[in-house]
Formats: sequence, structure tokens, C-alpha cells
Amino acid sequence: MGLSAGQCQLLMSLLLLLTRVQPGTGVERIHYVPQLSKDTLAGRLTQSTFTLEQPLGQFGSHNISDVDTIWLVVALSNATQSFTAPQTNQDIPVPANFSQRGYYLTMGASRALYQRGQASSQIHVLRVGNDTRCQPTKPGCNHPLPGPGPYRVKFLVMSDKGPVAETEWSNDTRLQQARALPAVRGPQSPGTVVVIAILSVLLALLLTALLAVFIYTCFNSCRSTSLSGPEKAESVRRYTTHHTFGTLAEGSS
Repeated sequence: MGLSAGQCQLLMSLLLLLTRVQPGTGVERIHYVPQLSKDTLAGRLTQSTFTLEQPLGQFGSHNISDVDTIWLVVALSNATQSFTAPQTNQDIPVPANFSQRGYYLTMGASRALYQRGQASSQIHVLRVGNDTRCQPTKPGCNHPLPGPGPYRVKFLVMSDKGPVAETEWSNDTRLQQARALPAVRGPQSPGTVVVIAILSVLLALLLTALLAVFIYTCFNSCRSTSLSGPEKAESVRRYTTHHTFGTLAEGSS
């Protein structure tokens, strides 16, 4: 006895649903792996941030509604196995507890943000760890990442009743690390030491000579001013007095 077309379609729908739902959890599995941005952006990978492609068109399932929140789960690679999806929005892990749990949820959004058909001129990326002003104790805070990682991420859809769907985990992402400045090497040969010593002596002699010239110039200038000033004033006063007395003597004679 064969199956009708309607029965075949119903059977295929059930099989598809079973393959997309994780056993024992009731959470739909979305076969999408988050990817680092392919655009050549400045700051694609930094010491505290990395940039992801937006998961456009990945949340069109009938199990997901427009009011559900799509979270980005950020986790250390060795903490993905212990990750447990929160059952309520009040249990959302925050960055402040990242060192204890190894994961947190951030950048909550609706699926309207991730719809296909958006303007191609826009850059559709998510910059993880880009908010330096948010409080790490606040749910959804996109706080800068605390270390080089490696990190893995996935998207988790939450409704008021709990988790609805989630994507696959991404591959490992390692952030840039600060490079230590190379140590300044000491002299490599005795000849270098001799050259440095000669240059130091010459520099000291030059500074001494300049200082001596400066002192000598100042001394001569001060001495010339103190000696010549009073004599000039005295000579003018004597000349004026002599001329006056001479004129009076001629008048009396």
C-alpha cells in the first residue's frame, strides 16, 4: 500500500523537523557556522575585538517569531562543552562572570535585523567586544574581550519560555597579541666601547669650552660697564665746569 502525496509531504516535514531539533532539548538546530568578516576592514581582529559576518536569512524558521531575541554566545573554546542555554531571560550570563563560566551572551537582536535583501552598499558585520562604556554586569553588554582566546561563538534564539533555536559553534578565533619591544643590545666589540668613550670625552670638552667662553664674555661685559660709565659722566661734568669759569673770568677783565 503506497503513501499519498499529502502523507509523503507530512512525513518529510516530520523528518526534517527531527533532524533540526536536538534530542532531549527541544531546541532547533540551525545548520549555520558563524564566520569572521571577509571584508578587509580596519580592526577586523584586534587585541580585544573581532568582527563577524551577520547571519542574514538564517532565522526564517516557523518556530522563531519576530519577538524572539537572537543572542550571540561568546565562549572560550574549552568552555563550549559545558555551555548550558539559559531557560529564562533573567538567567542571561553577563561578561562580569566570564572568568568563572567561560561564556556569556551579548548583542541581543530580533530577526528583522538579519533579514536578507538589505541594501548591498551597507557593511553587514558584528563587532564583538566593541563597547567600552557598557557595564559588564548588564545583560547583553558587548564588553571588550579580556584576552587573546581562543574564542568560539554561536547564535542562540530565546523566547519568553526559553531557548528556541541555535546555530553551530564557530571555529576558533584568536585575537592579536601585543608584541614586546626587542631589548636594546649592548656593545658588541671593544672598538665600539672605545669610540663611545672618545665621543663622550670630546662632547665634555666642547661643553666645557662653550661654558668658559660664556663666562668670559659675561665677565668682560660686566667689567666694561662698571668702569666706563662713571668716568664718562665725570669727564662731561669737569668740561662743563671749566668752560663756565673761563667765560666769567673773561667778562671780569
